[in-house]
Amino acid sequence: MDEVAVRRSAEIYPWLHGRWEHLTRLHKQQRLPHALMLNGPVGIGKRDFAQALSRYLLCQRPGDDAACGTCRSCVLFDSGGHPDLFQLSPEEAGKAIKVQQVRDLTGFLHSTAQQGGYRVVILEPAEAMNASSANALLKTLEEPGRDTILLLVTHRLGQVMPTIRSRCQRVDCHLPDPDMAQAWLSAQLNIDPDKAQQLLSICLGSPLRAREYIEQDLMALRRKFIEGLADILKQRRSALEVAQQLAKEDLELLLGWLYGWLLDIVRVLGTGDESCLRHLDANNMLRAVSRKADAQTVYALSDLVHTERVSLMQRLNPNRQLLLERILLSWSALVR
Repeated sequence: MDEVAVRRSAEIYPWLHGRWEHLTRLHKQQRLPHALMLNGPVGIGKRDFAQALSRYLLCQRPGDDAACGTCRSCVLFDSGGHPDLFQLSPEEAGKAIKVQQVRDLTGFLHSTAQQGGYRVVILEPAEAMNASSANALLKTLEEPGRDTILLLVTHRLGQVMPTIRSRCQRVDCHLPDPDMAQAWLSAQLNIDPDKAQQLLSICLGSPLRAREYIEQDLMALRRKFIEGLADILKQRRSALEVAQQLAKEDLELLLGWLYGWLLDIVRVLGTGDESCLRHLDANNMLRAVSRKADAQTVYALSDLVHTERVSLMQRLNPNRQLLLERILLSWSALVR
């Protein structure tokens, strides 16, 4: 692991302290379930939580509620090469977890723990398992073997196979209180509270997603998308030109932004109150659309965006450019 990954694998975010204390208490009482499903929205720290819990469970000299950080097991973990940790995720982003990957996990669980303690599995995201890979995992969930803990992480619980959900103890993780999120983000990024609040508004209250926006410069992509949509409305560029420019970007992210903006327009059309616009960086464009657009056309486009976004979440493989062209052509028709 690099330095940042090591630090975050040991970090418990303040809004997850309650969940951490509960699980470490169960562990000390020898009542920790063998399969946990960490459930919650994207960007609240479930992956880091699973890493920290794995580190704690594998530690040879754990404290009351944290790994020691210095034993051989912690050193192996922090190097990214702990032999008793198995991490399972899709081989390619957006693809399904394959049956063969689950079979490899089964082979790992049939071996003896090399450090003499737990064997820990992190599987993320659980919704990436299709019916075949989920069925291959069932026996492992039912009979994992002694001193084995499986940590499944999901961002979309409804897309996880019911047979998998029913065999795991669910741990629901929630968005933090807005004041806590704002204070944390402001301190993390060394920005003023108003800037932190604007980022959180854009990221629907998700502090880690907000941090990611800054670290990965996603705000630049967001500005590029807003400019493209505005150019289409002003007929500076065609929908096809903008679609071609953006087709290689994170389409699920773009559609998520667009869906949020359309919901803002729907609110204005329903209330007549432009102050209910929540996305400050797109306000001028959204006001212009809400003053000219027909409500039925906006509803139809929001339904289309939602449907196509769900298809992307379900790992269907549409033609990305054609999908974006169709949506942007509908966007261009909003103010005609």
